[in-house]
Parts: sequence; structure tokens; C-alpha cells
Amino acid sequence: MPNQELLRIVDGIARDKNIERDQIYTDIEQSIASALRKQFDTEDASEFAVKLDRQTGDLSATRQGQPIPLNVLGRIAAQTAKQVMIQLIRQDERGSIYEEFKDRVGTIVTGTVARFEGGAMIVTLGRVEGIMPKSEQIPGETHQVGERVQALILEVRDTPSAVKIILSRSHPELIRRLFEREVPEVGEKTIEMKALAREPGHRTKIAVSSIDSKVDAVGACVGVRGSRIKNIVDELGGEKIDIVRWNESSQILIGNALKPAEVAEVSLCFELGRATVVVNEDQLSLAIGKRGQNVRLAARLTGWDIDILTPAEFQAGVQRLDQTLKSIEGVVQEMVDKTIALGLIDVRDIEEVGIEPLMEELGLDEPTAEKVVEKCGSEARIVAVEQEKKKAQAAKAKAAATEVRDAQDDAVMRALGLRGGGPEPAKAGEENAGNDNAAKMPGPLESVEGGAPETIVHGAVDADVAGDLAPEEQAIQGTVPDNGKTSVNAQVAVDEMDGTAALAEGRDEMLPSHRDEPK
Repeated sequence: MPNQELLRIVDGIARDKNIERDQIYTDIEQSIASALRKQFDTEDASEFAVKLDRQTGDLSATRQGQPIPLNVLGRIAAQTAKQVMIQLIRQDERGSIYEEFKDRVGTIVTGTVARFEGGAMIVTLGRVEGIMPKSEQIPGETHQVGERVQALILEVRDTPSAVKIILSRSHPELIRRLFEREVPEVGEKTIEMKALAREPGHRTKIAVSSIDSKVDAVGACVGVRGSRIKNIVDELGGEKIDIVRWNESSQILIGNALKPAEVAEVSLCFELGRATVVVNEDQLSLAIGKRGQNVRLAARLTGWDIDILTPAEFQAGVQRLDQTLKSIEGVVQEMVDKTIALGLIDVRDIEEVGIEPLMEELGLDEPTAEKVVEKCGSEARIVAVEQEKKKAQAAKAKAAATEVRDAQDDAVMRALGLRGGGPEPAKAGEENAGNDNAAKMPGPLESVEGGAPETIVHGAVDADVAGDLAPEEQAIQGTVPDNGKTSVNAQVAVDEMDGTAALAEGRDEMLPSHRDEPK
């Protein structure tokens, strides 16, 4: 008999779970057949056949071709039909979710933060939940339950229990998708993002180029007054984004990638995949960046291992290489010039490349090439020892400077009576003896033991003026005793200050080479 209610239920399930109606009809037929096999205690899958009319919703069943009424099913068989139907519909739903999201890998989705489980963030994406592991979240970024969040679909896994959708906000591809959405020229492929390097939560560098000469790649990505890039930065929680112009020349590209620093010279060594960049002293900190971040991102963006050197360091390395090579029999100036032109500007580079490039590029015979590598290797070990000494000297100088600063700070604190050695309590029979807790105040030109008011000398003060000052003000002004002689403490302070200046003057000579810093 017609069963319109069943048809309406099937339509509702198909809409809610995005499953084909015909698949649900098939699931119902299979579940009823399983119930019949349970009722008659048989395992023969072909013994029972169930047919559901797609137009009327009428159910009919046969056993070995003979019609049987469905009212023969008992309570246990009906429960079996229910369980089988739920299981089959869940499988269909899982398959539907997998088919929907597997083609969306690498795209941005918007969801709502549902909860947190052991550091992982669970995000509701309509009828399914996505998982954002701790490793795929932006460091330092926090979210609240119910907050809307955008993320990249990183992976879709079809597991037996459920479909797992892995989300990410730290993947570099998220930056590319955000630019495609915010910058029409990028979405239309007029502007191409050639390379991208990212440290999530801190900084991103992007190299862009335009296929249309009338379109400025960098300007289009930034937008009017930075409007386009501001939306992306806000979405990433304030992460800085550097947009540089792409160039086929590696030397120009490396110079662009190290912006905002100005590069004086770039030397490329194709044998080592290394670029030696020379920058002036005032540009050194900009080129390296905070904790080496700028040069590290530039290296990832360009694909080159980048060394940052000052002109003095560069010339010192070249001169040492020149002297070392000329001391070898059979090596002439022309060969030295070719070696430097290959980007080998240090004795350590020669040891690293070996003899084959020297034989191929310089035309050296094997014995001479071996002598060159051996000689440069010996010199490289000497350089390593010198670098270690410089590091030790720099560390010692830094420790000494810190000790001097601490001593000066301690002297000031003592002079102000904020540290040990302050005024002593008054003795019985002296002034303020009636107050046991009163302290003896120093005279106008009297120093206090441990306080050393004359330690920091700010300039001469007239005796009449000094007499009108409070003891604390006298300590700060640095009033000297009547005898006109500088106290021992004052002389120590002057000596210490001179020592600090000497350390400051020799700082540059003690700093280690940037070549040995981690990249």
C-alpha cells in the first residue's frame, strides 16, 4: 500500500545529510532484508529480496521468489533493521562528506570555534567538524569558543569512524589564498606569486611579478594606502608581510629580499649554493633582522644560503685567500681572480668545494688542486681558532661591561640610601637620642659610610649652595669634602667610567664574524 510518510522521511534525510535519495532507498531495502534473515535465522543473502517503490513508498518482500508479509518481523528483527539502517546511512554520510571536502583541500573555509581538546581546536564547518592541531595554529594567537575563524583545509582523511578534516592557520598556502581573495589581480593570475616564505605569527616575505607591464605587482598587492594588505594582516593577527619584486637575476632578487636593508654587493657561489652579501655597518642589523629573521626568510624566499658580511670582513677574507693561494707554487694572480669570481671568497669555501671545481673551472691539474685544498684547509683551521678567540674576547668584554654597569647602578642606589650601607641609627646622648629609631643625618659636607655620595660626580657645587641642600640632594649632586680632594670612591667611579668608554671603543674589534652565526 502507498506510504507517503516514508517518502517524506527519505526526502528529509537526503536534504540534511546530502545523500542521494536512491541510495537511502537501497539502504532501507538492505536493512529489511537483514531483518528477515535474522527472523528466519539464515545467512543466505540471496534468500530474501526486498523492493521499495520509489513512487509510492510501498514495501514488498519475497523469499525464494514467494511473497511474504512484513508483519512477520518480530521485535528483535525490527531492532536489527533499525541498527543496520543507521549504520548504512552513517556510511553514506561519511562518503558524502569525504567527496565534498576532498576537492576543497588547499582552500579557505570559515567556521566557528566549538571547543578545545588537548591543545587542538575543534571548528564547526556546517554539518561536520574540523580539527586544527596545536602545530597548525599561529603561535601566540588565542581564540574563544563561538568565535568565527578562517583556516586552510590542509588534509581530508577518510577513517573508519569518521572523516577527519585537518585545518591550518600556519601553513604558507593560507597567505596565498588570502591574497587571491583580497587582490583581484592575484586571483585573475595577472599578478603571480613567485615565492613565499613564512614564519607564522611573526613575518612573511612574498616575491611577486606581473605579466602585464601596466600593472604594478607590489602596488596592487598593497592597495591604496595599504587597504588590501591591511585586511590580510588583520586576519593574521598583526603578522608582518613584506612584498618584494621578483627578478630572474638571483643577485637582484637577493637584494630585494633583504629589504629594508640596502645591499652593497652580492657574490654568488653556484658550487655551494651560497650568496655572500656585503652591507655597510649601519645596514647590518637591518639585513640580519631580529634574531636573524630577515636573512632567514630571505634565504628561504630565494633558495640561496645567505652570508651577511661587512666590507671589512669581506676584504679580510679575500685578502687572506689571495695570500694563501699565491703562496702555492703554480697558482698565478689570474687563477686567484677566477676563484673569487666563482664566489669563493674565503679559504673555508675552497676546503668545502673540493678539488673537482678547481680542476674544471680553473684548469688546475690534480696535484696542484690538492695542494690548494690542503693549504686552504690548514688556513681554515687557523681562522677557526682566531674566531673562537674573538668570541671569547667579546664574551669577556660583555661581562666586564655588565659588571661596570652593575657597579655604577649599585653606587647610585647606595648614594640614595636605597641599598645596604645607609645611615646608621643615632647613638644615645647624641642628637635625636630621644628617638631610638631616628638615624643620624650627615653634615652638609660629610660622607656616609657605605653611601659614598661623592661616587657619581655631576659637576662642582659651591659650598654655600651645597650647605643649603638636603643630604639626599648632596648625594645626587656629588658634593666633595672641604679638603678639595676627590675621595677614593670617586676616583674608582671615574676609572670605571673610563674603562666603560674603552670597552665601547674596542667593541667592534671584538665582535665575531657573521659568517659563523647560525643562518
